[in-house]
Amino acid sequence: VQLQASGGGLVQAGGSLRISCATSRRTSSNNGMGWFRQAAGKEREFVAAISWNGANTLYADSVKGRFTMSRDNAKNLVYLQMNSLKPEDTAVYYCAQNRGAGAATMRGSYPYWGQGTLVTVSS
Repeated sequence: VQLQASGGGLVQAGGSLRISCATSRRTSSNNGMGWFRQAAGKEREFVAAISWNGANTLYADSVKGRFTMSRDNAKNLVYLQMNSLKPEDTAVYYCAQNRGAGAATMRGSYPYWGQGTLVTVSS
């Protein structure tokens, strides 16, 4: 299983950014996917999750209403659209593949992880 996150960068507070996760062809179409993030000196935390067909999504309270997770199984891509960004959103963002088909919030549901992409929000 190969996961490659990309699209991170520097953005001003209030701005938007979309990060992507490319998945290997043999994976993900039947699996739920998730985004997690880890800020410097903090634990990795759940951000968003999506079921295998995109029908169900879950979001952390801190990003609800600002972030949208989506997927395109034909292209083996998963996205996280981030709007109204805040300095506290600064973190390395990781995509992960669920061992099951649903959307899940617990790290233990995700055996496969990408390398992360850094998002920095300036004030």
